[in-house]
Amino acid sequence: MADEIVPSPPRAKHPVRRVATVAAYTGGAIAASGVVTAGVLIGQAFLARITIPGAEAPPPRSDGEYGEGQPGAPLRLAVLGDSTAAGYGVATRAETTGALLASGVAAAARRPVRLYCPAVVGSTSAMLAPQVEATVERGVDLAVIMIGANDVTSNASTASAAHHLFDAVVALRGAGAQVVVATCPDLGTIQPIRPPLRWLARRWSRQLAAAQTVATVEAGGRTVSLGDLLGPEFAAAPALMFGADRFHPSAEGYRAAVAAVLPTTLAALGVPSPTGPAVAAPVSSLPQAAAAAAARAGTEVAGAEVDGQQRGALGRWAQLRRRVRLHPPAAREAGVPVRSVAEQAEPVESA
Repeated sequence: MADEIVPSPPRAKHPVRRVATVAAYTGGAIAASGVVTAGVLIGQAFLARITIPGAEAPPPRSDGEYGEGQPGAPLRLAVLGDSTAAGYGVATRAETTGALLASGVAAAARRPVRLYCPAVVGSTSAMLAPQVEATVERGVDLAVIMIGANDVTSNASTASAAHHLFDAVVALRGAGAQVVVATCPDLGTIQPIRPPLRWLARRWSRQLAAAQTVATVEAGGRTVSLGDLLGPEFAAAPALMFGADRFHPSAEGYRAAVAAVLPTTLAALGVPSPTGPAVAAPVSSLPQAAAAAAARAGTEVAGAEVDGQQRGALGRWAQLRRRVRLHPPAAREAGVPVRSVAEQAEPVESA
């Protein structure tokens, strides 16, 4: 499979000119809130970053081979990005994002998986280049990128973050890898962030997630939204989904994130998903699809064609797909683990 899955990527369109269009679909740029609101944002962001502790110890190393006993040559998987990609806050290798994802791919593909995880705690999109360079040197079949939360908390430019992500995806696709980006989670669900910063964090998170989607699809990759994935279950059981710092996910929270990302990862590899067939919305313009995906966790966006054409009057065509339905808290209480998500996909509406 590894030597069959990657065609030469199409010439990518630079995404920065599309960021303003995305902002319009997601409710306007934060800059429009005015100087006073910007001052509140910067001040409370500083306080939030004091409240949210930095990494006290590196996460367990997850590099290595998974799927022991599976036949065939290993699929080569890389997980790049920030603390979510690295699995910061968990106690064992098996609980890290990379290990969970590699194990899931190995089980579904019935192939061993060789994992490389250069993710660095605290990374912003501007810090992706060294991780990408190291990944390209190793050679991989699939790269999964999880980035964006630190761009929000550091008040980075959405356009700049999208630009850096675009360059990362172009480099990985040019090296022959499929690319899946798990877009910025909704930081409005994080308890240490208080109103009015919480409202602004939610708005900015969604705008960044939509801009990341445009950048990724234009560069030849596909995305899956994390959105408010942990929000409802956090409200019901805070200690279950988030770690002791109330910012980074717990081991169970990482399982929830991987359960959302795994079906899209398998689709990129051409492997059938245990969650069953996806439910697709009508093809729409990429900015519309990006905004719709940012508003709903677990939604995939990939490039599409209409009458053999990749682009229309409003730009790149895109396809939304819903590949996973999250378990409600009641299902968890009944003993259904997140890692075994296999429900029928929910309907998905186009923008």
